[in-house]
Amino acid sequence: MAENKHVVILGGHGKVALLAAPKFKQAGYTVDALIRNPDHSLAVEQAGANAVELDIEAATAEQMADAFKGADAVVFSAGAGGGNPVRTHAVDYEAAIRSMDAAERAGVQRYVMVSYASSEVDVERVEAGNKFYPYAKAKHDADAHLESTGLDHTILGPGMLTLEPASGRIRVAERGGLIDGRAPRDKEGETSRDNVAEVIVHAVVNNAGVRRRINFYDGDTPIADAIG
Repeated sequence: MAENKHVVILGGHGKVALLAAPKFKQAGYTVDALIRNPDHSLAVEQAGANAVELDIEAATAEQMADAFKGADAVVFSAGAGGGNPVRTHAVDYEAAIRSMDAAERAGVQRYVMVSYASSEVDVERVEAGNKFYPYAKAKHDADAHLESTGLDHTILGPGMLTLEPASGRIRVAERGGLIDGRAPRDKEGETSRDNVAEVIVHAVVNNAGVRRRINFYDGDTPIADAIG
């Protein structure tokens, strides 16, 4: 169990973040959850995190760095939620980039990005006029930028998110989220948010998956065996 460890989660009121916070707490971490809306403070605190009001869409890298000081890891689990291309670019790309800069300024080496399984390839196959394209482009470019930094990063690429409870078992997928060279079929491509939270905590607590991209779905392999 970690002692006196500290993690900052961006997108602290998101479903994955609210599931990850108590798991981090159980592992001996204190958690600062960054939120935009103060009305979300109670839910965040009930999950075991400290609610820190900071709108990452508007915050500068310096302001983020102040929020990151003393942290052992930063987890980017924020997102604009799609639907608005301008906000998607502002949050999923621009704010993500500033958070990476902020982590470096604050001396936080460990950084975990929650992306999605096919973000590496969707910009090549989704038409620019498709309403999904702004999100695919923002995530692709943010992931690529993270890989170019000196941060000890892990990029997590879950599949179609569900509300199923964590099984603690996953299947690691190939580039673009493929399974044995093909697209996943039906439920093969699902990942429970609770399993995503488990993987985030495993990656941080065990310093696992450093400088790797890990695409994954719910599966049969224990997380500790799947991600060394």
